[in-house]
Amino acid sequence: MDDARSAIEWHSWEEGFAAARERDVPVVLFLSATWCADCAEMEEKTFGNPQIRANLEEFVPVKVDADRRPRVRDRYNMGGFPSVVFCTPDGEILTGATQLGIEGLRSVLERVRGVWSDRGSEAGRIPRALRDSEPPAGTLEAGIEGSLLGRLEAAFDDEYGGWGDAPKFPMPRTIEFALKRDRAAARRTLEAVRTHLHDDYEGGFFRYAENRDWSEISHEKLTDENAALCRAFANAYLATGEEAYRETAGRTAKYLTTTLWTGEAFAGSQAPGPDDSYGAPEDRTGPPVDETVYAGRNALAIEALLTYHAYTDDAEAKRFAERALGALEELIDGGSVAHHSGGDRDALADQARTLRALTTAREVLGSEAALETAQEVADYTIETLQDDNGAFRDGPAAGEGLLSYPLYPIDTAAELADGLLDLAVLADDEEYREAARGALSAFAGAGDRMGPQLAGYGTAVSRLVGEPLVIRVGEPAGSDLHRAALRIADHEAVIVPGADCEGAVASAGKRTAEPAPSPVDLERAVSALVGAGAAE
Repeated sequence: MDDARSAIEWHSWEEGFAAARERDVPVVLFLSATWCADCAEMEEKTFGNPQIRANLEEFVPVKVDADRRPRVRDRYNMGGFPSVVFCTPDGEILTGATQLGIEGLRSVLERVRGVWSDRGSEAGRIPRALRDSEPPAGTLEAGIEGSLLGRLEAAFDDEYGGWGDAPKFPMPRTIEFALKRDRAAARRTLEAVRTHLHDDYEGGFFRYAENRDWSEISHEKLTDENAALCRAFANAYLATGEEAYRETAGRTAKYLTTTLWTGEAFAGSQAPGPDDSYGAPEDRTGPPVDETVYAGRNALAIEALLTYHAYTDDAEAKRFAERALGALEELIDGGSVAHHSGGDRDALADQARTLRALTTAREVLGSEAALETAQEVADYTIETLQDDNGAFRDGPAAGEGLLSYPLYPIDTAAELADGLLDLAVLADDEEYREAARGALSAFAGAGDRMGPQLAGYGTAVSRLVGEPLVIRVGEPAGSDLHRAALRIADHEAVIVPGADCEGAVASAGKRTAEPAPSPVDLERAVSALVGAGAAE
C-alpha cells in the first residue's frame, strides 16, 4: 500500500514476511505511532529521500502502527519510537535502532546488506526475553511488598520528585502503591507531575519529560496514561481529602470526555501540536487525534471515570463511563476482547484492563451484567492464556515473525491479578484468587530485583497475601451506605453493593466487624478493624 508521505510501498505485517520469504531478502520494519512526531519526521525526511528509496529495493519495507499491533511492538521495540528493525524473512532480528537520519539509515542498510550476503538467515537472533521466556517463579511472601518499598525509597528523587533519573515518567501505578505505603513520596511526585506534565490550558497530561528536573516535555497525550493519572489523582483525593487532587482528576476527566471523545467512546491518543507550540491558547491549532477506539485504553478510561464518580458523585463522569462501557462490550465476544474493531484478539493487556473496568462497574454501579461479563472475560483468559505453571502469556503464541514466541509481561500479569482478586470477592469464587496466585507466583523469584516501575506487582501481591479490606453493603448501589463504603480511605478495598447482609459489613482477612447501619457507624467500624489489624 502506498503512503504519500514517503512514497514507499509499505507492506502490512503479514504480507511483508510472505514477500520476504518469496524473494529471500530481509525485512526492514518501521515501527511508528500516530502520536509520534519523530516517526512522522523520519518517514517524511529519511524514508522520503530518493537514495534511501533506491537502497530499499533489496529489502521488503513493512510499516506497523505500534498502537494497533502491541504484540509486534513489544517484541521489536528498539527502546523508543520510531524503531527501525532489520529482520530475516522468519522475523529474527538482524539489527535495529531508533530514529535515524538519511546518512545513518543508509549506513545501516549497507551493513545489513553485507551481513545478509555473507551469512543470510543465520545472522538473525531471537531476543533473550523470548528465547529464555520461562518466568522466574518463586514463593509469594509478604516480604515482597516491603522489599519493593525499600527499593522505591532508594530510587526516590528527593529534589525533583518521581523515581529514578531521566527520562521522567509519571508512573501512576507506582504513585498509587506509594499512597498507602509512602505517602510523602506519592504527594511529592503528584505535585511534580501536575506542575510539569499537566496541560493547564486544555487539560490532560503530556507523556513524559526528557530530563530529571521534569524539563523538555514530550507533548503527546495518550489515553491510557491520562486515564491512569486521572485515577491516581482521584485516589489521592480519597486518601488525603485535598481539593487540588480532585480538581486535577476532574480536569483530566474533562479532557477525556471532550478532546478524546469520539461520540461513542474514547480515542486512542492526541499528537503534539505543530512545532510543539504549547504556549498561549491562541497559538493552538488543535493537535490531531487518533480516533481509533482501543479496548484496553477505553477500559482504563472507564475505570478512571467510575473511580472519580465514586468519590465525587460527578454525573458526567458516570454518564460517559456508561456509554463507553457499551462500546467496550461490543468488542467482547464470549470473553475474547478485540484490541479494536476488526483488530487482533486476546491480547493479555486488553483482557486484563477490560476485566478491571467490568469489576469496577460492578462495585460502583452495582451492575450484575458487568459482573457476568467479567466472569466470561476472566474464564476465557484463564483458559486460553494461562500456562500450566500459572503464568499468563501476552497473547496467542502464533503469528508471523516473533509472535510465535510467548512473552510473559509482569506488569500486565499484575494488572490481571488485581482484576481477578476483585472478581474473587465479587463473584464469591476462590478459583479466581488461585488464578491470580499463579499469575503472581510466576514472577516471585524476581521479587528482589523489581524496580519502581513494577510497583503494581507489589500492590497485587499485598492484596493476595495480606488482609485487604472488603465491605459488603446490604443496600443497592447509589444508596448513602454504598456511597460511604466507596469513600472509605482505601483505594485497594473491594466494595460489594447489594450483598446478602444487613447494613454494611467490613472484613479484613479473618476479622469481621459488626454490621454498620449508617455511614457514621461504617466509618467507625472500618477504623476499628484497620486499627486492630495494625496492632497485631
